[in-house]
Amino acid sequence: MPPAYKAIFVEWSPPIVLTGTLVVLGLIYVRGWFAIRETRRAQFPLWRLGCFLLGLATIWVAVASPLDGFADVLLSAHMAEHLLLMSFAAPLLLLGCPVVPLLRGLPRWVIVQLLGPLIRTESLRRFGHALIAPLVAWLAMNLVLLGWHVPAAYDFALENERWHEFEHMCFLGTSILFWWPIVRPWPTRESYAGWLLPLYLAMADIVNTVLSAFLAFCDRPVYPYYLREPNPFDISPLSDQRAGAVVMWVIGSLVFLIPAVVITVRLLQGEGRPRVRDLSPR
Repeated sequence: MPPAYKAIFVEWSPPIVLTGTLVVLGLIYVRGWFAIRETRRAQFPLWRLGCFLLGLATIWVAVASPLDGFADVLLSAHMAEHLLLMSFAAPLLLLGCPVVPLLRGLPRWVIVQLLGPLIRTESLRRFGHALIAPLVAWLAMNLVLLGWHVPAAYDFALENERWHEFEHMCFLGTSILFWWPIVRPWPTRESYAGWLLPLYLAMADIVNTVLSAFLAFCDRPVYPYYLREPNPFDISPLSDQRAGAVVMWVIGSLVFLIPAVVITVRLLQGEGRPRVRDLSPR
């Protein structure tokens, strides 16, 4: 193993708090999943359990594995980190329909004494519904994406570990909001106009494409951090920036466009089916 790579692995140690939190969340979900399977077995097949646990594992790989060490010195690794959080971890968690299993997995006293009163608060419920409205969710994720890629904010996060962690929370949290109208995890009742969703995804891809293209075709390094900090991998900052932009552009676009195509095909198939006339007596 080259010395630069070896140094990353030698300096790496798993963050205890984050790792422990992810493990506890996984155990709570598993407990709740088994409980709810007693009454809703068809609604919670094994693949939902796998999706949620894989989502937690993706978060760990992104921000707790040695990848985080590479992200401190390589823009391309940093972009891969963001993609894992925003484009893979968030939808995987939602595919697990996590709300009810997580609640069922908690001790009963926590639900009765702590969470129950909050869940029943009407103003809080309205606020939660407002957050997952398509316009709000779309704006939240894309404004956070663009905001944290402003050079001053990007460099500040890399230079301050706590703000770097907050950046990750922003990416994951707003991405969960963004993917909520697409996945609509049970017991979500909101139903959105079908043709709105492909447009919703396509517009997000445009934002991703514009940002990626700017980084790919810019003739200078955008982020001064990579000019100040030594690069142990002998990769020029500009080459690293272009590699990160390509990763973000190609994979990010696929993550948006594949669901958009699937939804479009389903909508077209639905419109092409003959409608059955109602022949019941009036």
